Amino acid sequence: MKIVVSGFYGLGNTGDEAILDSIIDNLRSELDDPEITVFSLSPEETAKQHGVKSVYRGWRQQFKEKVRALKEADLLVSGGGGLLQDTYPTRIIFGPLPYYLLIVFLAKLVGTKVMFFSQGIGPVNTKYGKFLMKVFANMADYVTVRDQYSLDLLRKLGVKRPGGEVTADIVFGYQPKDDDTAIQSLDLTGEEKLVGVSVRPWFGSQQYKQEMAKLLDELIEARGVTPVFVPMEGHHDETVSIEVRDLMKHGDKTKLLAKDLTPNQYLQFMKHCDMVIGMRLHSLIFSSIMGTPFCAISYDKKVENLAKMTGMWNYSTVLENFTAETLKDSALEVLDQRDELTVGLVKAQGELRKEAIRNVEILKEKFVK
Repeated sequence: MKIVVSGFYGLGNTGDEAILDSIIDNLRSELDDPEITVFSLSPEETAKQHGVKSVYRGWRQQFKEKVRALKEADLLVSGGGGLLQDTYPTRIIFGPLPYYLLIVFLAKLVGTKVMFFSQGIGPVNTKYGKFLMKVFANMADYVTVRDQYSLDLLRKLGVKRPGGEVTADIVFGYQPKDDDTAIQSLDLTGEEKLVGVSVRPWFGSQQYKQEMAKLLDELIEARGVTPVFVPMEGHHDETVSIEVRDLMKHGDKTKLLAKDLTPNQYLQFMKHCDMVIGMRLHSLIFSSIMGTPFCAISYDKKVENLAKMTGMWNYSTVLENFTAETLKDSALEVLDQRDELTVGLVKAQGELRKEAIRNVEILKEKFVK
């Protein structure tokens, strides 16, 4: 079977690269020798890393190669992550929403079936975005989404033609490999109480950085923890992590992981943490997979949904309400009740893993002859 995978790949975002890892590994586990082509912003690197064919994903290069790949494919997997949204500037064919939907349109033009795979939908707020969804998203042959909110939003936007169902983020089906490069890169005695910290840029906002700095200082003073910043999107998250550290009284007691580790290396680091405080969705999914309880700071509905599905929402907050004062007691409770919370988290992630694998099972049911 020939499959083209379209997503936000090749730009160093750990969450998206984890999605690609999971899609490829699970397709290979469940299908008989699939031939996979990935649209990537770093096609040579993607091809080498995964042993796949890869074509440059942008419009200005290798357009004919993209069309040829789609024409030869049995299926376009448009997948994983929050591809269909217009939070970022959207113009005619520029922006994530037009791009991914036009790839769908191209696939249908050349007679290739399309599956939206483990997607998180939205937000879609502009009139143009809603128009694009109603016209082009209805061209898909089947849809799986990672939460009920996404399916409800699809239907509200008028995407009613393709059948669809709720599964889980495909990264819950990640196939980990033993690799302690991350923990070994840090100067540690082995006695530290580690708290993983994932922060990200957020539209010029500064207040959350000050509150995070204050929260980490208070946890250091209250429990002697060692915060470790986990930059899930390269230099973007590294820069914010350093800004938070520089706002702290006890910044010298923190650690910062390298910005160029693999998704699996960041994932393996999470098992060494006593807890995680995270903004990035996939930092929290990694934490869940490794059975490490967390406090989520939700900047997007997808983060809130994840915290609810894993039973950790009572210890979390939305970004607009985040202060050191509002989250400190929850963080201390997570630290003090780690073992008990881990039991519930492991159970929840086991169910989510089954739902993640269900994405591939549905693909087989709907598209494999």
